[in-house]
Amino acid sequence: MNSTLPKHNFWHRLFVLITKEFNQIRRDRRLAISLIIPPTLQLLLFGFALDSTVSNLRLGVLDDSKTPESRELIAKLTESKSFRAGGYFLDVRSLENSISRGQTDAAIVIPYDFARDLHRGRQTKVQFILNAVNANNATIGQGYAEGVLVSYNLSLAAQGIHPEIRRVAASDSMKGSVHLSPAFLFNPGLITTWFVVTGTFGTLLVLNGSLVASTAMIKEREAGTVEQLLMTPTGTTEIIMAKITPLFVLLSGTVFLALGLIRFVFGVPIRGNVLLVIAGAALCLLCGIGIGTFIATFTRSAGQAQLLSFFVNPPLASLSGALSPVEAMPKWLQPVTNLNPICHFGIITRGAMVKGSTFGDLWPSFLALMLIASLLMGFSALRFRKQLG
Repeated sequence: MNSTLPKHNFWHRLFVLITKEFNQIRRDRRLAISLIIPPTLQLLLFGFALDSTVSNLRLGVLDDSKTPESRELIAKLTESKSFRAGGYFLDVRSLENSISRGQTDAAIVIPYDFARDLHRGRQTKVQFILNAVNANNATIGQGYAEGVLVSYNLSLAAQGIHPEIRRVAASDSMKGSVHLSPAFLFNPGLITTWFVVTGTFGTLLVLNGSLVASTAMIKEREAGTVEQLLMTPTGTTEIIMAKITPLFVLLSGTVFLALGLIRFVFGVPIRGNVLLVIAGAALCLLCGIGIGTFIATFTRSAGQAQLLSFFVNPPLASLSGALSPVEAMPKWLQPVTNLNPICHFGIITRGAMVKGSTFGDLWPSFLALMLIASLLMGFSALRFRKQLG
């Protein structure tokens, strides 16, 4: 019967169906709220809470020197944002107990002859102890301490004292030396939030897109309106397009909301063309809607859809390179990320916003996103079409 309908009525029927879907979504307040509040809160929480910058490490002090020079060194450490005073200790045992109980994160042990050796021009060694249960904090804390010692050396040199305070390493006995002069491109301030929020952007689009799409499809089935649509003079293609279009339009608002937060709240620059980010976000949304529709065709209730999403969404987020570089993953696992739309969108977002990359640099990621979106939408539409049949 559907094949005999006039073709010129296709767009009219599609418009009527899309209008019906918008009205239905507008009456569902929970669905409308889920399009705004959760993405905003998630992006803010990820951006602020997942900052890898280490600060306010509790510093224990064992000062056997008790001289103005040792107190100045302690002051330089505790006055920085990296460390804060965690207590003074009189012996090594009490300091070790404090570190083992987790009451202090780092400790500095200044020897008795510290000031005397400095004034005599001798090499002096300061022991700096780090709690390495959290290896990341220990590594970053070590770098902070070395930076403070460099500043301390310069202040002593201004007083006519030329100390040599350094980290003891196996290569100290070598006569030659190599000096490293780093240059930080694209992010000279080393703001880790830029990496986190640009990666989380794609994660939110896919996860929220799949959740909203699966919820909308299942509610439609539970309400019995799908069967009613089959009684109308509409084809399955029109029904599928009418289901996807309103979700895509409404979720597009999440894209601009997230872009505003990334730019004005977290201060991420837009050095390239923002249209590249928007185009990549559109493809990423189609991937999320395709995943949600595909999940809905395998489940009969919202609870089943959420349970199945638990086995799909966490691996997508973990294997995306959103929060940690893909290069940090095992080599046998890295090729899997090529099938992840979040990974490709992260490359587009970071490239266009932070690096100022052009389409000529990003076209492989766009091509991959187009292929993944086409496959996901095609499989989900095929499954939905079979259920309608």
